[in-house]
Amino acid sequence: MDAQGTGSTPADEVVRRGGRPRRSSAEVLADAAAELFLEQGYGRTTVDQIAARAGVSRATFFNYFAAKSDVMWLELDAAVASLPGLLDTSTEPSAVRAVEEALLAAAREHDPERVPWAVAQAEVMGIGSELVASVAARVMQQHGAVAAFVAGRTGERPGALWPQTVAGALLGAAAAAFGVWVFDGVSRGPLVEYVAAALTPVAAGLDARSV
Repeated sequence: MDAQGTGSTPADEVVRRGGRPRRSSAEVLADAAAELFLEQGYGRTTVDQIAARAGVSRATFFNYFAAKSDVMWLELDAAVASLPGLLDTSTEPSAVRAVEEALLAAAREHDPERVPWAVAQAEVMGIGSELVASVAARVMQQHGAVAAFVAGRTGERPGALWPQTVAGALLGAAAAAFGVWVFDGVSRGPLVEYVAAALTPVAAGLDARSV
């Protein structure tokens, strides 16, 4: 694990010998958290302990993460955060299909070779149901962006029934797929296959309704 020094130079800007950039502060904190979760379990690990193991202050931890559970999801957060951009650049004429394609593109960021450590070691770390709840919350955080996108395509208000229905149905299906993927263990395939299987019937039904 790379620990950030206590000087004024952020870990993000420190360069290792040979010119290789050092891991970011967020990654250092994630590494520290993973070590502690494995050693003593998720429930017994505090934010202060994570910060101390990483060599940073508690305040620095909260510069990068809003809560302890957030430290598990660097890659997922990046993928979910890409959703509005994927929607903005979509040329798919159907709003429903555009959302489906964007969710599939985000899911492709997680393949079996890059399973988040919180998923791979969930049982050992004692994370349990909080893992799935945390994932579902992250996916559903994009509800407003998806509803606004659908509203922009249909001329309705984002808070109207149809944009809200499309956002809730498609994001809910994607979150459910991630939950199943988590609990499938070492036998799991690519996340995108789970998300596709969950989204296909939902998107087909919604798309037929929108025609």
